[in-house]
Amino acid sequence: MSSQGVPQGAVLAVVHEPVALSPGGPLVLELRGPLGPADAETVAARLAQRHRAFGVALDSHRPGHHTLRLTPPAAGGVAALPADLLADLLAPPPPGGEVLPVTGHQQTLLRAALTPAVIGTAPATGSSDGSDGGDGGDGGGVEQLYWDWSGPLDVARFAAAWQSVVDRECVLRACFEWVAAPRLVLHARAGADIAVCSPAAVTWPQLLRRDRARGFALHRPGLLRLTLLEAEPGGGAGAAPPRVLLTYHPALLDERGVHLLLREFYRAYAGGGVLPGGERRPDLRDHARWLAGQDTTAARQFWARAVPPPRAATRPGRPGGATGQSGPGLLHTRLRAPETFRLRSWAALRGAAESSALHLVWALLLYRAAGVAGPLPVSFGVQLSGRDIALPGAAGIPGLLDSPLPMTVTVDPAAPLADLLHQVRDTLLDLAAYPWASTETIRAWAPRPPAAPAGPAAGPGPVAGPVAGPAAGGGPLCGAGSTLVRFDGPLVLPKVLRSELAAQGVHADTPRSAAGATGGPLTLAARHDSAGGLGLGLFHDRAQLADEDAAALHSQCVRLLRALPEFRQAQASAGQLLDLLARAATPRMARPVPPAPHPALTVLRPGHPHADVICLVTAPGVPAGSYDLFVRGHHGPETIVAVHGDGAPGVLPAALHQASGPGRRLVLCGCGPGGRAAYELAQRTPHAPGMVAAVVMTGIGDAAAGASALARGVRSVLTPPP
Repeated sequence: MSSQGVPQGAVLAVVHEPVALSPGGPLVLELRGPLGPADAETVAARLAQRHRAFGVALDSHRPGHHTLRLTPPAAGGVAALPADLLADLLAPPPPGGEVLPVTGHQQTLLRAALTPAVIGTAPATGSSDGSDGGDGGDGGGVEQLYWDWSGPLDVARFAAAWQSVVDRECVLRACFEWVAAPRLVLHARAGADIAVCSPAAVTWPQLLRRDRARGFALHRPGLLRLTLLEAEPGGGAGAAPPRVLLTYHPALLDERGVHLLLREFYRAYAGGGVLPGGERRPDLRDHARWLAGQDTTAARQFWARAVPPPRAATRPGRPGGATGQSGPGLLHTRLRAPETFRLRSWAALRGAAESSALHLVWALLLYRAAGVAGPLPVSFGVQLSGRDIALPGAAGIPGLLDSPLPMTVTVDPAAPLADLLHQVRDTLLDLAAYPWASTETIRAWAPRPPAAPAGPAAGPGPVAGPVAGPAAGGGPLCGAGSTLVRFDGPLVLPKVLRSELAAQGVHADTPRSAAGATGGPLTLAARHDSAGGLGLGLFHDRAQLADEDAAALHSQCVRLLRALPEFRQAQASAGQLLDLLARAATPRMARPVPPAPHPALTVLRPGHPHADVICLVTAPGVPAGSYDLFVRGHHGPETIVAVHGDGAPGVLPAALHQASGPGRRLVLCGCGPGGRAAYELAQRTPHAPGMVAAVVMTGIGDAAAGASALARGVRSVLTPPP
């Protein structure tokens, strides 16, 4: 009989009763969930295969209840489960699948998707799972590209072509798992997510809004989907053609990777819906191995001296009040071909590319917003493709390989413009030597204050867990308050492929971007178009930069770019260029709001004074709504409380105080990373033996599945009141 382990969509509950271990004794775990004996054997076998140092024994009592005994190595036995073993137990790898570490910029974006903007545990108005109903696993931050379909459209061939791409590209069969350190899970099989809509049922603006609100379930494969809006009925000269909306999660793919996938799709469509050949190699697995093998010595030495200083200016607006707006915004302007040629020529005559001219202008705008006199360092993120590396075939790997790195230069308004141009050019060349670095690794490499203990040497792999904060020391990196400048190369299909499509009457339009997740308060993206012009898109977070201020900033940037070629004299200064904006108001940005402190404990539901206490441990990444559903569905006499699993002083004493009294015990519970945090809290209670009756941990799933798994585990350990 073949077994698939945990059924798809189901969530496993694991119950552990903390007891003092005898030397060489096993750790005992009860598995509660939709597992038959063969399924449980599969889970145990995979644990034994991936963690050979442990002895694994399984006793199956009945379907849905199994006892797992994990015996640590004889030498240096452990008293607690390693985090990676706990992750493999709560989130078993899929049959035939593989697991990769999430590193670098991808780790930053995943953390942002899993960390809600506001954390609260109010039982009536807030979310007891530590989220505000935002992105706590639902992947609400999405990117959207769209284009009109020109020519005949065969919907069946369209779907078959995308399915062929999914079968070839492992990135389209990937999802995330974040019980412990975040991991990328590659599935052996996945289906293409394609929907067809009628213009009579939904308008284009409505479709964009609904698609964005839908988000993604990050724990499920298929973090790219397509929606086809059919042509308007009649098909006359003024009728809108079919329009394709491609939506993807930025923690999985960068825009270059999406265009590589589009190229493969058009190849498949031109070939009748089938993409020849097997899986792509190299792919994400090869890139992960290459990344793990890098010698980081030179990169560490470079970033030890190149990390932005704390006083660097990073915000393009002066401090202001709340904007009263929300959501993403997008502005777009185009430099005409003659203007683009003049800008390119001006930079080339001074030994730089036009991307350096854009970086120069942005550095000046940051300097202007700081409102100081004299020289000042400024810092902003620049996007490197991450594909210009010594891995053969890396240029063709779809995925998230690009990374924003902090560019820091000193702006002196009295110095010649050429000096600042050369600064940004040379700094970019230095950054290009380490395109695989990221803000995560740079934080780990940055100098610490003298009092901080020296940590182990960090490589380009994961830094701490999915919710770890920034390391001490160093100035602003590409995080809160910073901005990002992208200069993207042209994205065109090969001429041979365009000819094949044209022979079938199909013209591949260039995709356009809808407002998407900016990854920060502001992103400035530049790209050449087919007519020789330079498009400038400004993506901004409207909660931080209001539409009016974004429009002013965008206009000022374009004005300086257009004026730059007029400054031909060698001694033309940066201050002279900024004088063009002397009468223009400086944009304002909302002041950063520090997160509210967590309460040590929140009572979600009072219960019987002699009954046990259920303590839900919250953490970023707990599936949104799962704890709320559990509280509403639990009808026992137990008191239910919530604590934050961040290790803050007072959390555990407050929970133990709730369970004080004869015969009362504490049951620590959590879904996903909340379960891991609950287990770690239980390990820190040697002063209260017997107080923690059990730890109930579940894997990651949707809210209903997580709440159901939690309820199964809790029911197995509750003590009825006297």
